[in-house]
This record gives sequence, structure tokens and C-alpha cells, in this order.
Amino acid sequence: MSIGEPITLLAKEAPVNVQIAWDVIEWHRIITNINKLQFRIAKAVKEGKRHLVKRLQYLLKNSFFAKLFSVLKVTSNKGKRTPGIDGILWKTSKRKLKAALSLTNKSYKAKPLKRTFIEKKGKNKKRPLGIPTMYDRAMQALHALTLEPVSEITADRSSFGFRKFRSANDAAEHAFNCLALKNRATWILEGDIKGCFDHINHDWLLDNIPMDKRILKEFLKSGFVYQNKLSPTESGTPQGGIISPILANMTLDGLERVIKERYWSCKTGTIDKNHNKHKVNFIRYADDFIVTADSKEVAEDVKLIIARFLAPRGLALSEEKTRITHIDDGFDFLGWNFRKYRGKLLIKPSKNSSKNIADNVRLLIKKHRAISQDDLIRILNPVIRGWCNYHRSMVSKEAFKTLDSVLFISLWKWARHRHPMKSRQWVKDKYWTRIGDRDWIFSSKKNTLYIVGRTKIVRHYMVRLDKNPFLKEDQEYFVKRSDMQRMWKTTAASSLMLA
Repeated sequence: MSIGEPITLLAKEAPVNVQIAWDVIEWHRIITNINKLQFRIAKAVKEGKRHLVKRLQYLLKNSFFAKLFSVLKVTSNKGKRTPGIDGILWKTSKRKLKAALSLTNKSYKAKPLKRTFIEKKGKNKKRPLGIPTMYDRAMQALHALTLEPVSEITADRSSFGFRKFRSANDAAEHAFNCLALKNRATWILEGDIKGCFDHINHDWLLDNIPMDKRILKEFLKSGFVYQNKLSPTESGTPQGGIISPILANMTLDGLERVIKERYWSCKTGTIDKNHNKHKVNFIRYADDFIVTADSKEVAEDVKLIIARFLAPRGLALSEEKTRITHIDDGFDFLGWNFRKYRGKLLIKPSKNSSKNIADNVRLLIKKHRAISQDDLIRILNPVIRGWCNYHRSMVSKEAFKTLDSVLFISLWKWARHRHPMKSRQWVKDKYWTRIGDRDWIFSSKKNTLYIVGRTKIVRHYMVRLDKNPFLKEDQEYFVKRSDMQRMWKTTAASSLMLA
């Protein structure tokens, strides 16, 4: 069978007896086909053609292309080795193809979630996580394909979490634009929704989410099993479900408009940013958000508006985490601290974020006292690099130097623990080396520990808020932006190598 043949078969609803080689499927053609339907859905939503949206969603969720891609998605992510309550994993090509052929809405019944608990970062608390079966994950991925273009068109402009081509860095850059200049807002409402995923009202979702109601009800009402006991789910979306972030975003979308209608409206009743005399701006990432204002009183009023918006959705603000702060005192948002120093706004890694990474690397080093230096470096490098890449567009040099110090002290203790009878010079010569003009580089024959202090600060350029990845007219912008981002990363990597 040639590479081209499977694609010809995929253009139609493939019969059960057709054998398709999973490894030779041209996935770029699959994705292109799915995108065409998603673009049409987005266009229909924008034009207000509800019946056309439903017809196109029906075509997409029954497309064999979409079913194949849904199976690919759940068998190539981090959870591919974690089964649900049925213990089934799709490891072989034969199983994956059989699964794609079996995905259907007819008589679909979701199995209960497998409940587990994971540690909250920087806290001694655990949060519940529901693990669906592979089949249920694939069904959620399939329906998420039909819902995502709808969500993107109806989304708040200043929402950045779980959205295509948007990131926490975009949210931070937008916050900088709203706060940096002298005449900008000086008060900030730091908002946090109490147990957002766990408390969303099911009736509200069933009434307002534009997808098959029976299937949505199966996703929401599947229940969960913990310690061999089946419990019902009366509210919330399953944390761990592929479709949950989209449902949560759609639940909170509209909040920005409600705030703008109160503070951006002119005499004619239209929303106009030029009438924003109270400097009210809304920035949200998932269920974390901030609202800027020119006074504490305005911030208090916005807090009441938000509470009224959330109530019908079964949600409420967390009194513990929701506070009103002056910009000179600073506030934390998405792992960064925003604060003005003598009128200049600086965004730095927050104390909690720096403490968490320091605690994490100390624990990893202490936990792996018996492994080789090469293996230890392989464990540490992804953790360190990930944290540095997240913070490298901010004022992070001081935090990077601090982490370098933490690493050196912990690694020196690790090395001395392994060779308590050897001299300091012997230990240094065994585990540290000189590279270029820099001494004390923790390096083995195969690997070198990532040097945090050499991370180049690279400015992040915010995504344009008026551009949508599901509109054809905006495709050229996102292609160019992706090319530019690759170029920036390559330049930063080259600078690091030369440093």
C-alpha cells in the first residue's frame, strides 16, 4: 500500500474491513481537512447562522478525518499511559484504527471517571483529578474540535488561557500595556474564582453550550470512582477532561463585555475604548484574572459586577485570593510580580515561583543521591530550562542568578555526600570543569547542566487581540507570527551558545 492510498480511503467513511496503515497516514492532510470545516464553522458563527453551524458541526464530528485525529490526540499526549477505570490503553496501530472506526454518538454512554488527587504547587493541599477512559477522551477530543471554533469567535478579547496561539506571556504583556505609563490605572482587582472547574452549574452549560445536549450530559454526569465507590457529579466539568478547558472558557466568556458595558459605554450606548475614563481593563487567563481601575471604589464596584455575572453559572469569587491592590505595592499574576518602582513598572518572577523552583531542584537532587552525574543532569535540565523559558521575557536576571546559586550549593552537597573522604579539589575536578572563560561548570562526558545565568532575556511580542486563528483572513498573520517566533528562539539559542 502506497502512502497516497490510505488518504484516498480516508476521504470517505472507511468500512470496518478496510486496513489502513497508521504509520503512513499523512497527518498534515488530515489536519488541513479538519481546518477547512472549522473555518466554515467559525465563519457561520460570526455571521450568526446557527443552523449552518449545527450542520457543519455534525459533518465534522462524523468525519473519519476528525475521528482519526481525536485518537491521535489522546494517544500522543502525556496521559497516553494512564488508563481510566476500564484499564484499557491504545498502544498498537491496530487498536488505534479500531478505536477511530468505533467513535460514534449512537448509544454513547460515558464511563465514570477514575478519581485521583495531585499536589497543588507550593501548597500542602491536593486537588481532585478525574481520568476518563481512552474512549471517553477520544469522544471529548472529537467534540472539542467542533466546539473550539465557536469558542474562539465568541471569546472575550482579553482572555488568554487554553486558547490557540495565546499564552501567559501574552496576558502579561497586555497587563503591562494597561499599567506601564504614568497616566494608566493604579488600582488592581486580583480575582480568583473559587473551584471554577468543580462548581460550574450543569443546567447553565446544557442551556448555553452549542453542542449535542445528550453527549454533553454524558460528559458532565458520568460520575467518578474513588476507593471502589461510585459517586455522582452534580456540578462542574471533569478536571482532566480534554473538553473541560473549552467549557470553562465559554462559561466565563462575556464577563469582559459586561464590565465594558458599565465602564466603556458612551451616550449612544455603544462600547468605545475612548470613553474608558476610569481606566478599567480586564485580563483573564483561565480562572485567574485582574481588572485595572483608577480608584479603589471603581475596583470594588467591578468586583460586585463580576459576582453578579458568576452567580447564575454556579460560581463565586474566592474571598481568600480576591483582593484590591495598589500598583506601588505590587501584585502577583501567573507567576510574576507586577510592581511600580518610582513610577517604572517592572515584571519579575514572583517570590512563590522562585521558591517553588528552588524547592523543586533541591528535592530532585536530594532524591537522586545514588544516580550518576549524567542521569542527574538529564533530570534537572528540562525542569530548569522550562522555568527559564517561561520567565525569560521578564526582568529575571536576578532570579536566574539566585537559582544558579541554589543549584551550586545543592549540587556541591550532593557531590560531597557521595565522596565524604575525598578532598574538595578532588570533588571539584571530578564533577566540575572549565568551559571557555567560565569555571565551575557542572558537566559529565555526555551532558552539561543548563547555566541559568546565561539565559538571554528575549522580549515577547503580544498576539494581536483582533486576530482569530479560525478565520481565513487572519491565517497569514499567524503564519508570519509563528515564523518570527521561531527566528527569535533560534537567535536566543545562538546567543546562549556564544555566551
